Amino acid sequence: QVQVVESGGGAVQAGGSLRLSCTLSGVRFVDYAMGWYRQTPGAEREGISCIAWNGDSTHYIDSVKGRFTISRDNAKNTLYLEMNDLKPEDTAMYYCAADRSFGKLLRYSKNVDYWGQGTQVTVSS
Repeated sequence: QVQVVESGGGAVQAGGSLRLSCTLSGVRFVDYAMGWYRQTPGAEREGISCIAWNGDSTHYIDSVKGRFTISRDNAKNTLYLEMNDLKPEDTAMYYCAADRSFGKLLRYSKNVDYWGQGTQVTVSS
């Protein structure tokens, strides 16, 4: 059974930091590119960052570039998102995504192989 489990969300003040984690189990972690998406009520889910299976390639959308860092530890089957200088507009439910195609995650497709259940990030001003 495949499981994708996010953790690390919470409430912080603007300018603060959080680190999200995501574990993928039930499949070979190294077979999957990974990504982070976020969604606010009434809005579409948007992709914000992704990473290739070996960590050699990463991508960020402009609004998080320079503030967020995506990484993965293949020995621990875990994906991370380090978020610094958080802003109120970063408030959202954050979702982890796994797909065999890095190209699909680069397009921030919503038709991915696996989704996590989400972890809430709330940033107050």
